[in-house]
Amino acid sequence: MSRTDNSVWRSRPIQSIFAHKSRLRRKPPSWRAPEDLHKVKAMSASRLIPLAAALVLLAACETTGGPPPPPRAEAPSAAVFRPADFSWSAVPGRGRIDGRLTYKRGAQRFTCAGAAVILTPETPWTRRRMTTLYLSSSFAALPVGEVRARTPSEPGEDYSAFVRRANCDGGDAFSFSGLPDGAWYVITVAKPVGPGDSIAIMRRVETKGGRAVTMAL
Repeated sequence: MSRTDNSVWRSRPIQSIFAHKSRLRRKPPSWRAPEDLHKVKAMSASRLIPLAAALVLLAACETTGGPPPPPRAEAPSAAVFRPADFSWSAVPGRGRIDGRLTYKRGAQRFTCAGAAVILTPETPWTRRRMTTLYLSSSFAALPVGEVRARTPSEPGEDYSAFVRRANCDGGDAFSFSGLPDGAWYVITVAKPVGPGDSIAIMRRVETKGGRAVTMAL
């Protein structure tokens, strides 16, 4: 090396030379030491674990579909007597039925004084029963013997538990109160004033809006 070169090296401080070399050896910002990479991976894993658990729970919910739905209520049956079909009629209400027997056959009058008047809730089962007994589900006036001949066997005391009764007074009037909204069958036996056969009379009536309903048999 020439003297000139030696003078250059001698004139440059040693510290500046080493500083220059350290700048050359400095790694780019993106480089991380191995121990730093391990820390980053550990932090990433700690964040991913709760996320993975949430995804597993979500997949389980989608697979099972959540809790099972409540059982469906059975539709009222016309062929099978079920007390549940009558349950609506046992709920107290504000409806009322005021009735009077006005039935006549020609010039012959009839009366229901002292007789029982039956109020039966309408269900598919009782509608079918009325059609069997009275050949109608809305109105009928037939000889008692004819209706009795078509009377099927009773299903038991459960049916009578939903039937309401009233007495026909001396003026052939009767009433039912405390009724919920719904459809009913009013039934009584009318006796002739004079000779003749007794007549079984049935009429369908509806209570709505808690109002009083006036009807004639």
